Amino acid sequence: MTGPSTYEPKTPIERWLDTRLPIVRFSVDLLDFPTPKNLNYWWTFGGILAFCLATQIITGIVLAMHYVPSGEGAFNSVQHIMRDVNYGWLIRYIHANGASMFFLAVYIHMFRGLYYGSAKAPRELLWLIGCAIYVCMMAAAFFGYVLPWGQMSFWAAKVITSIFGAIPIVGPSITTWLVGGFTVDAPTLNRFYSLHYLTPFVIAALVGLHIWALHVPGNSNPTGVSVKSKSDTVPFHPYYTVKDSFAVSLFLILFAVLVFYMPEATSDVQNSIPANPIVTPPEIKPEWYLRPYYAMLRAIPDKLTGVIVLAGSMLSFFALPWLDRSRVRSMRYRPQAKTHFFIFIVACIILGVCGGFPPDKQVIPGLTTFQLGDYDVNTYVWLSRLGTAYYFAFFWILLPIVLPMFEKTLPVPESISTPVLSHPAAAPAGAPAAPEQKG
Repeated sequence: MTGPSTYEPKTPIERWLDTRLPIVRFSVDLLDFPTPKNLNYWWTFGGILAFCLATQIITGIVLAMHYVPSGEGAFNSVQHIMRDVNYGWLIRYIHANGASMFFLAVYIHMFRGLYYGSAKAPRELLWLIGCAIYVCMMAAAFFGYVLPWGQMSFWAAKVITSIFGAIPIVGPSITTWLVGGFTVDAPTLNRFYSLHYLTPFVIAALVGLHIWALHVPGNSNPTGVSVKSKSDTVPFHPYYTVKDSFAVSLFLILFAVLVFYMPEATSDVQNSIPANPIVTPPEIKPEWYLRPYYAMLRAIPDKLTGVIVLAGSMLSFFALPWLDRSRVRSMRYRPQAKTHFFIFIVACIILGVCGGFPPDKQVIPGLTTFQLGDYDVNTYVWLSRLGTAYYFAFFWILLPIVLPMFEKTLPVPESISTPVLSHPAAAPAGAPAAPEQKG
């Protein structure tokens, strides 16, 4: 429910500007945008993500002023930022940990969309743009991880770029173009620095498209029921600007704890050692937010098949609007889908844990391997394979085939206002609450 603009310029300057560049009208319309009145705090992560993007761009620009993208100067320039630049340590820790907070928020945002059916028609394009933002985020994170030019940065670049070499016919050419030669070296660093600087602005452009696409069909909501009347909505300001501001404040507290008390919690000690192409680190692993995909890659013995599985895991999210065929949008009214959704989250967590350990590492005594007949079976490898199997089964079997055939859904309310007004808190003082609606 976007409707025509109700903005009326009041001053001569506003009228002059409105006829030439209606930026004030655009801002007012954004704040007055009719928003479903039943949005919960899971919907505040959109605003949190905008804050994270702005933080990454600002701190990244400052860091770029002091960074030297060369094989000889990269590692030393990072040390210079940490030791000699005024508050350089703070800016770098905000930028490095900001990536982790960015991905934490985007995963919650994506799982919320999956749970409440936000990808369903008419919001397919909105979801696809969001998936494109996610892919660009992963690219930016990988490029940025290489820039400190420590041991883990260097060897992570070798591992990830070698994946493209498994693609038939064009793979070697792509790898050579990406690396800037025949092996990871100074030209690779220059290219990654350029791409890392560019990608956030691509993300910002996609975010603009994402917001534009959002304002055409409007927000989804926890019930999954479409807005039917003006009584189902409230203006975005002040109701949701205040709510989003409070959520961002809580998020900032968690962010501050990470930056000031645990700044190295998400980094690897190997990255404090300058890159050495003739000394391989004992463990090579990506940052935590990419480890589920790394676990999928390692779970497949054949390299090409692993690359196909990796690409398929991305494609699954892009195809979600057409895979989830249930007529009921929100999993709040789909008990079986809700159960499988939480199992899906557990599978993703298991993949993340497995992606952080080498297959042969003895982390917990007796857990590394188990005996199956006469064979030693590696626990981490098989957990990764089971997690990968459920990941794909959830998208390609359960959502499009099994659940539509056998799922029994709960009654869905007729409008957004029904479950809101049936809540005891909505009843006037001294008056009995409205009868509770199922679901």
